[in-house]
Amino acid sequence: MHFKLAVIMDPIQHIHYKKDTTLAFLWEAEARGWDVFYFEQRDLFVRDGQAYGNARGLKVFHDPEKYFSLTDKKTVALTDFDVILMRKDPPFNQEFIYTTYILELAERNDVLVVNKPQSLRDANEKMFTTHFPQCCPPTLVTRDIALLREFHREQKDIICKPLAGMGGASVFRLQAGDMNASVVFEVLTQHETCYVMAQHFIPEIREGDKRIILINGEPVSYALARIPAAGELRGNLAAGAKGVAKPLTDRDRWICSQVGPVLREKGIYFAGLDVIGDFLTEINVTSPTCIRELDDQCGLNIAKTFFDFLGGKLMK
Repeated sequence: MHFKLAVIMDPIQHIHYKKDTTLAFLWEAEARGWDVFYFEQRDLFVRDGQAYGNARGLKVFHDPEKYFSLTDKKTVALTDFDVILMRKDPPFNQEFIYTTYILELAERNDVLVVNKPQSLRDANEKMFTTHFPQCCPPTLVTRDIALLREFHREQKDIICKPLAGMGGASVFRLQAGDMNASVVFEVLTQHETCYVMAQHFIPEIREGDKRIILINGEPVSYALARIPAAGELRGNLAAGAKGVAKPLTDRDRWICSQVGPVLREKGIYFAGLDVIGDFLTEINVTSPTCIRELDDQCGLNIAKTFFDFLGGKLMK
């Protein structure tokens, strides 16, 4: 069937042509003959309780020199769309939250918003893992430096990171007796005014931080193991890690069985779990990536699987 899709994303002219997941979604929508419209956050507004946006018609091409074209802006009601993809990258800040409020006005009028706006607010990508302690390493969330020191003494080797970070930014490893611990705790908590997460260090990071893609709570059969660069501890592509596709292990599938049904219930239809060794470390719900690498290495078409799901949901 013919559907109208809106995508909210970062400026399309700045995306990475060879790696961008949203671009793969747009190619799939184009292939299906869907009408696609492009928004940035600043294009959305509310008038008298109705959500609108300054939309531009979007065409995408398989050409790194010219991979998109846009029409002039035209004001449209968000209720004109069948589905809205919220693909704005973090930071998850107050402006992001305001955007979810606007999208809820469209959702209230039966527009399918993916992922669900309320769940984007509820499911902080690090904090949400605490709903699944059976899947996680020993974990502490606090802004109390005394508790962080105690956790460090107990666990001896830990990772500390801000709750709002992405791409491996501001991730610290503290081993037993590290003289920098107090400074790290002060900086990350901003002198006990901001919550941070501390976790037991998982040495299997040398084998990669696995990104597992879930569509409607069901995992893709391969994970992308992001293997840290020499001298690095962060398994993030943005930090120079190398992505290698690996079949899911039994433990991976068990973790997915714990998390997947909750994601489905919350309307988080496209998500990325981060798994190191046997442990869940993050649940990415804002704009998960890595499908391009999995497609290339495994002969998959994850965007097609995702749009098959969207099309089926719209037909109900």
